[in-house]
Amino acid sequence: MDTVEKNLLKNFLEVRNRALLFGKSNVDKNGKATIVDPNTNRPIYMYDGLIPQVERYASKYIYSELTVDAMQTAIGMMNQKAEKPTGNKYAFICNEKAWMDIQNKLGAWLANYKPDGTYLWSKEANGYLNVGATYNSYNFAGNTISFIVDRTFTREFGSEKGFAMMIDLTSDSTSGNPAVAMFTLKGGDFMYNKIAGVGGLDGLSSGVVSSTVAGSKLVNWGYASIAVFNPYRSFVLK
Repeated sequence: MDTVEKNLLKNFLEVRNRALLFGKSNVDKNGKATIVDPNTNRPIYMYDGLIPQVERYASKYIYSELTVDAMQTAIGMMNQKAEKPTGNKYAFICNEKAWMDIQNKLGAWLANYKPDGTYLWSKEANGYLNVGATYNSYNFAGNTISFIVDRTFTREFGSEKGFAMMIDLTSDSTSGNPAVAMFTLKGGDFMYNKIAGVGGLDGLSSGVVSSTVAGSKLVNWGYASIAVFNPYRSFVLK
């Protein structure tokens, strides 16, 4: 692909992913869409993204200072909703402020144990010391939570206060369905069209065109929605 096609594809995927994450439904109490196509007057339906679906049912914990006890409380509350008490894997998706809170707290917590190993420092071959560590998971009572920082969360929820959302990613043991899935029409998740103007796609060709403008247009489009099958098995830290 050339540069224009690459940029168009990148922008399309970014916009679609953000809509699937933060999108809000535009369906009113009568089941009607509040947005219509101005040219055809056809309704345009939009549905809730992942975060609105989760926040509606998630357990919530408000903290002024993040502690390990808060993480253990989150695991305990999530376990009450899980199919089994151990072996669960949870994911914390957080903004940059919450990510820093997690790093600072787990670093201080681990230092209190005074471990004799390379958890907090290591010695290089040249004698220099490499100090510090990055903490991306926490294991407690046979369950594991992982931390994933996403700058999109910072843009949405700000950088002054921490925000982290935990989702149970364990597949359903009966049906085998994943915790989160994207749905689309068959063959309609991604479509690519070229609208040729006068001069064709290269600007110098004769033949049938779709516009009287001496220029062509590239269009990426598709249908997509997201479903959280068990939104109540989630946790929000603010």
